[in-house]
Amino acid sequence: MEKYNPQKIEKKWQERWEKSGAHQAKQNPGANKFYCLDFFPYPSGEGLHVGHWRGYVLSDIIARYQKLHGKEILHPMGYDAFGLPAENAAIKANSHPKIFTDKAINRFRQQLRQIGAMYDWSREINSSDPQYYRWTQWLFLQLYKAGLAYRKKAPVNWCPTCQTVLANEQVVAGECERCGTKVIKKELTQWFFQITKYAEKLLDNLDRLDWPERTKTLQRHWIGKSEGAIIKFSVFNSQFSIDVFTTRPDTLYGATFIVLAPEHPLIERITTPKNMNAVADYIKKARQESELFRTTVEREKTGVFTGAYAINPVNNSRIPIWIADYVLMHYGSGAVMCVPGHDERDFEFAQKFKLPIIQVISPDGRPNEKILPYVDPGINLHSGPYDGQPSEEVKKKITEDLKKKAKADFATNYRLRDWLISRQRYWGAPIPIIYCQKCGEVPVPEKDLPILLPDDVEFKPKGESPLKKSKKFRETTCPRCGGQAIRETDTMDTFVDSSWYFLRFTDPRNSREFADQKAINAWMPVDLYIGGIEHATMHLLYARFVSLALHDLHLLNFDKLGEPFKKLYNIGLIYLHGAKMSKSKGNV
Repeated sequence: MEKYNPQKIEKKWQERWEKSGAHQAKQNPGANKFYCLDFFPYPSGEGLHVGHWRGYVLSDIIARYQKLHGKEILHPMGYDAFGLPAENAAIKANSHPKIFTDKAINRFRQQLRQIGAMYDWSREINSSDPQYYRWTQWLFLQLYKAGLAYRKKAPVNWCPTCQTVLANEQVVAGECERCGTKVIKKELTQWFFQITKYAEKLLDNLDRLDWPERTKTLQRHWIGKSEGAIIKFSVFNSQFSIDVFTTRPDTLYGATFIVLAPEHPLIERITTPKNMNAVADYIKKARQESELFRTTVEREKTGVFTGAYAINPVNNSRIPIWIADYVLMHYGSGAVMCVPGHDERDFEFAQKFKLPIIQVISPDGRPNEKILPYVDPGINLHSGPYDGQPSEEVKKKITEDLKKKAKADFATNYRLRDWLISRQRYWGAPIPIIYCQKCGEVPVPEKDLPILLPDDVEFKPKGESPLKKSKKFRETTCPRCGGQAIRETDTMDTFVDSSWYFLRFTDPRNSREFADQKAINAWMPVDLYIGGIEHATMHLLYARFVSLALHDLHLLNFDKLGEPFKKLYNIGLIYLHGAKMSKSKGNV
C-alpha cells in the first residue's frame, strides 16, 4: 500500500469539494436547515492560533454530523477586519491597515482552507470591504431614523495608548481590554446607540434561549435590573430638588445624608461659596480615577461637603449633601440617599465623617446597635407611623404615601448604559452624518452610501479622529440645502460591524439591500453559534439588540422572537503561562 501523503491527498479532496460545490448552501433550504456559525475572526495577527482551530474543528464536526443526518447546511466564514485589533496590529507592523488586513486575510483564508472544513467559500465576507460597510452605514441610518442613534456630550472611557474612547464593556478591571493601559475619563461629544430602550426585552428573552446559564447570568448582571422608587428631596432654601433612586424606601427614616456623584450637574448650583474650592479640588481628582477604582469596596471612603442641605420628605429633617466618588453619575440619577444603619458603604462613610447613624429596621423591631449595619429585611422602628410593620410591606406603603404628595414614584432602574459607538481612529466604517450650519445634523442619503474611508491621512492615533486631517473627506455639501458642510470624522466601533454579519451571510452578494428577506427567513435564526464567553456582554449583547431593533422596525421578520442565535456553545479560553492566549498579547 502506498504511504499516506496528507499534503497530496488532502489537497486532492479539497479541490474536488471546491469544484463540485459540495459545501455550498442552497438559497432555499426549506424547513430542514441547519445554520452553523463560528464567531468570525479578527485578521490581526500572524495567522490562526490553536484557540481558533479548537472552535472551528468543533463546528465542522457538528456541521458534518447534521449534513449526514439530511440537513441542508449553511456554514460560512468571514473576517471581522475593521477596528482596533487590526489597526493596532498594522501600526505594530509599520504597515497601512488596509495592506496589513488584506495580507492577513489571505493568510487566514489559506490556513482555513487547509483545515478542510466544510465552509461555503462562495459566501465569504470582509467587514472592511466597502460593499459590506455600506450596509453597516445603512444600519446606522435605520437606527438614527428610529431615534436609536444619537449624539451627546458625556464623560467617556479614554485609553491613552490606543488614543480612543472605549465602551464600558471594553474596560476590564479599570484597564483597556486590548492593551492593558489604565483607562481615564474624558468629556467628549460622542455617538451612542440606545440599547437601554431594549433592556427589558433583552432580559425577558434570555429565558427562551438555549444558551449556557453562565453566559445568561453575565448578561443579566450587566443589564442589572433593580426595582424600587424615585424619592424627591428638596434642597433647603432653594428652588432645586434631587431625585434619588433607591431599592430600599423602607429605610427612608434612617437617611441622614445624601451623596452626589462628582459629575452631578446640580453641584455647582448648590455648593456654598465657602465650600467651592474644596469641592472643585475633589471633583478634579475624582475624574482622573477609573470607575472600577472609585467603586472598589475595600478602599477608604473619600468625600467633600457641599455646604448645602436637603429635606427628608418623610420627617422634614435637614440632611447634609455630600459628594463622593463611589457614586456614579450613570447609575440611577447620580445621587444616593445614605442610610448608614442599613448599608455597609454608607456606614463606613458616616463613621469616617462623623455623620448620624439611625437604626430603622431590626429582626424583631427592637433597637440593637450591635448589629449595625443591618442589611436584611425585618421590622421597622423609629419610622413614625410605620413602626412595628414588616419592612418589605413598608417599602410599598412609604412609596404610595409619598406618591400622593408628589414626592415619590415606583421606578425600575438598569445598570446597562447606552452603547458608545464613536471611535477616534482611522480603521472603521465612517459614521454617515453631515453637519450643516443651516440644517444642523443631516443623515447621508442612502443612495450616497458607502461613505468611503479616505486614503490621504496619517492614520496613527494622535488623540483626535485622523479623518479630520483629510480636507477631501471632511469638506462636502449639505444634501438638504446644497450649502457648505462637513462630515462626521469619527468611525464606528468594530462591534457595529459584527452586530449584523450573521444576516449578511444569508445573502452576501446582494447590492440592493443588506440581505433578501426570503434568504434571511430561510436561514435565520442561527441554529448553533460557537465562540468564547468573553463576548457575553459585548458582541452577544450588541447583536441581540440590533436584531431586536431591526425586528421592531419591520426590517426583519424571521420569527416572532427576533433573537438571532437559537443555541450558543462557549468553547472556553486557552491560556499560556496564566494569560489568555491572544494576538494582542503576542502569546499565540
